Amino acid sequence: MPALIGRTEEKQLLTEALGSPVSEMVAILGRRRIGKTFLVKQTFTRIDFELTGILNAPMQEQLENFRDKLLQAGAPVTAVPGSWLQAFRELRQWLGSKRSKRKKIIFIDELPWMDTPRSRFLEALGHFWNDYAVHNNVLIILCGSAASWMIRKVVDSKGGLHNRITRLLQLEPFTLRETELFLQAQHIYMDRHQITQLYMITGGIPYYLKEVQKGQSVAQTADRICFGKNGLLAGEFDRLFVSLFDNPDNHLQIIHALASRWKGLTRQEILDITGLSDGGNITRVLDELERSSFISTTQPFGKKKKEMLFRISDPYTLFYLHFMRDRKKGGKGTFLNLLRSPRWTGWCGYAFENICLYHLEQIKYSLGIPAVYTEASGYILKGGAGESGMQVDLLLDRADRVINLCEMKFYDGPFTITKDYAARLRERKVRFRESTGTRKSIFITMITTFGLAENAYSAELVQNQVTLGDLFR
Repeated sequence: MPALIGRTEEKQLLTEALGSPVSEMVAILGRRRIGKTFLVKQTFTRIDFELTGILNAPMQEQLENFRDKLLQAGAPVTAVPGSWLQAFRELRQWLGSKRSKRKKIIFIDELPWMDTPRSRFLEALGHFWNDYAVHNNVLIILCGSAASWMIRKVVDSKGGLHNRITRLLQLEPFTLRETELFLQAQHIYMDRHQITQLYMITGGIPYYLKEVQKGQSVAQTADRICFGKNGLLAGEFDRLFVSLFDNPDNHLQIIHALASRWKGLTRQEILDITGLSDGGNITRVLDELERSSFISTTQPFGKKKKEMLFRISDPYTLFYLHFMRDRKKGGKGTFLNLLRSPRWTGWCGYAFENICLYHLEQIKYSLGIPAVYTEASGYILKGGAGESGMQVDLLLDRADRVINLCEMKFYDGPFTITKDYAARLRERKVRFRESTGTRKSIFITMITTFGLAENAYSAELVQNQVTLGDLFR
């Protein structure tokens, strides 16, 4: 089995749960294909009882599966339990017969698939925890790809699991550095510019990255997995939302609305575009999308919470909606032709901005402020009276009385600040200070792939530089 890449903090939390003096119930959240099961199996070499739900199977088949797993674990059972209450009673009896005093590990994967209609599965699981596990040095790990179900029925449960989760792990996509390490573990070596382009298509999803083959370029890989007849990502989008969310129509409406505006939408703008009604349901859908790493939020500098911007942050979702959804045919050479188009150049600029927003900790480290309290946001100044509007996609408001105005540029070589662009940077700095009234020092910070071409304008205007290499920390 391949080695576990990254996930240091998550593995430590699981290890701490195993070593704690009390029983623990851990829920692991994360979108489909993110590696939840792999994390658990790589962290624990010994699992006393492991159960995986069966998709679309009735209660009777789920109970048969439970019996079979008990048999595999060594329990002396013969009959299929007649109910979930009886099933957990048999698990309890078997665990109680084990003489070892070490903590028992129970791993239940694809939990939502077991909660069939009128099965009372959750009630039985809650009773097992309350009546036995919590008193008998047990670690229960709960996983499920159906994000909306896990959030509603486990994390925010109002029933038998209410306030029973002792630790919550949110598994996020790989960073650029973790992506690089993952590829290297498969003996695939690309330069960091290529890895970043690959990241713009797949994001940091381990299951997607497994499709990369040694000796193939990014263009060849994209042709095969995105535009090939049997490509993994060709039909992934439709499967993805159906598997994650109950009744995903509202989720998809919001995703399509956000895809129409690269810079993001406020909650009210989302409602206006989609026609969805305001209220708790829209709040729940937005929360589920954010917890599943599809969208992210930024609160514009100096603005109220209601003006918070939502934007798509998942690279694959963006790539699919902009380049794959409406394409009538694909095949060999599709992505190579795309690479030569102005549309791709414009796209890379926006996709790189998203990557930078996901790597804020790396940016802070590069700036030498990893321990300085910093609020990341954007800034929007509406135009009027003959003056154009202005938008800053990333600024870092620091406790040491500095604000970094960040400009993000994805190029094949060093970025050159021209006379016109220098004038624009000066204007942005002046207008930002005048419109906000800030007394903090304002540093123009360039985040680029290969740094800046040195000239008089870069020397005059730019206080900080961050390069692609810094994002790979």
